[in-house]
Parts: sequence; structure tokens; C-alpha cells
Amino acid sequence: MTTTATPSSATPEPHPVHAFNQAVIEEFRANRGRVGGPFEGGRLLLITTTGARSGRPHTNPVGYLPDGDRVLIIASAGGGPHHPAWYHNLVAHPVLTVEDGTFTYEARAEILTGEERDLLFARAAEADQGWAEYQRGTTRAIPVVALTQIGAGPPAGGDPAALLLGVHDAFRRELSTVREEFAASGPTLMAQLKVNCLTVCDNLHAHHTMEDRGLFPAMGRQHPQLAPQLDRLRAEHETVATLLAELRATLGRTDATPAGLLPDVDRLIAELEAHLTYEEEILLPLLEQAA
Repeated sequence: MTTTATPSSATPEPHPVHAFNQAVIEEFRANRGRVGGPFEGGRLLLITTTGARSGRPHTNPVGYLPDGDRVLIIASAGGGPHHPAWYHNLVAHPVLTVEDGTFTYEARAEILTGEERDLLFARAAEADQGWAEYQRGTTRAIPVVALTQIGAGPPAGGDPAALLLGVHDAFRRELSTVREEFAASGPTLMAQLKVNCLTVCDNLHAHHTMEDRGLFPAMGRQHPQLAPQLDRLRAEHETVATLLAELRATLGRTDATPAGLLPDVDRLIAELEAHLTYEEEILLPLLEQAA
């Protein structure tokens, strides 16, 4: 005769959603934000919220949309009838921890309402009809949440060499995603695609400005023999800045189309890839020695 364990002595099976999320979280952290499966090639964050009732931390993978100096997350729950638990957590405790694969930082969540919510949800749905399908599948208004960084956090990986490589890889990944979005777009330049492109342009400019004002002078003082290489890197920053300005100008034209912008995007990517590779060849060995 076979026996069956009673509920009190049985080990509960892990909830399949929780098990899936945990696998994504582990892969995300192990690969500096890169994951496979249904999230491959997409924009993904890990958010750690404080439980509305328990007060305990809860980590979830969420897709996001760039929005200038903030990011947007959408509480779709796959079009289900209820808001996801992380949304209720943010309503109760708006401060959360965000992991983007390169940095971990503190952010404040703002639940968007009214015209702003409707405009940004429509912008997301125009870029990806999946959001519209989720909304059609439920009677609730799917919330849009804006996350704004309020505190700097430690880089993933810790040492300066890992930080530089992580930042570079994040730019490579985002530019690759933007390029795919341009290539897959129809004849009209959608608002969210324009925002995606402008956001990465602004972030690149800010990164190069910080290098010019901080990293390169520090490396020059420590390693005077690097003067020619650092001069070349600064000159390449100017070249990239020119390409960014040209891309912004083209984005601002009323007749701009994804197909028309793709050559500008390709030139920027090619120039930046060569620059990042050269910078890594020059600086990574010295940063690794100093770690």
C-alpha cells in the first residue's frame, strides 16, 4: 500500500510564477542584466519593493520604457483582473530599490493619473500592441508608474574595470535594442521610439562628459604616458557628440521616418562601438591593476 504525506508534513511545491521569476532574477544578476527566454532582447529591471502588509522586501523582474530622466513600468499583470502585488507595495511604500544590471539605486515611484497616465499608456501601446491587448482583456485601468532615481547606489560588480565594462555593455545593449526597433517600425516614427532614442543619446552625452571631466584627467595624472591615447578618446567623444546632434536634429524633423533615421543610427553605433572597444583596450588593464 502506498502512503501519501499529509498536508502538514508535505513540502509545498513552489508556485510556478514565483519559480519563474526567481530564475529570471538569478540570471539577470549573474549576467549584468542580460536574460534569455521571453525577456531576451527586451528592457528589464529588477525592482525590490516593501510588502504593503508584511513589510518584507519583494523582488520582481519588470519590463520598462525609457522616459528621459525616469523610467516607466506598467502594472499589466498580463491583462489579469487584479493589479500585481508590487503595485500595491508601491502605493503603500513608494521608495524602492532598482537594479538595471549595471547599477543598483534607490528610486521613488509615482503612480501616474489622469491625462498623463492616458498619454503615456497610449504611447506605450502605439509602440507595442501587447499593452493595448492587455487593457482590452481587463476592466481595470492598467496603471503606469514612473520611477525617478533619488539616490546613487553601488555598481554591479564593484571594481572600476567591471563598472566601465558594465556601462559600456549597457550602452551596446540599448543601442542594439533601439536599432532593432527602428528596423522593425513601419513608415511612421512613433513617439516612444523617439523617446527611446533621445534618452540613450542624452545618457551617452552625460557619460562622455563625466569621462572627460573625471576619469580621463585622473588616468592622465596617474599615467602620463597615456596622453596621446586620452587625446584620441576625447577627440572621439567630439565625433560621437556631432553624430548625436545630427541624430537629434533629424528626430526633430516633421518628415522623419524610421527608415530615414536608420543610417544615422547605424553610423552612431559603428562609431561608438569602435570607440568603446579602443577605450577598453587602453583603460581596462590599468583599472584592473588598480583594483
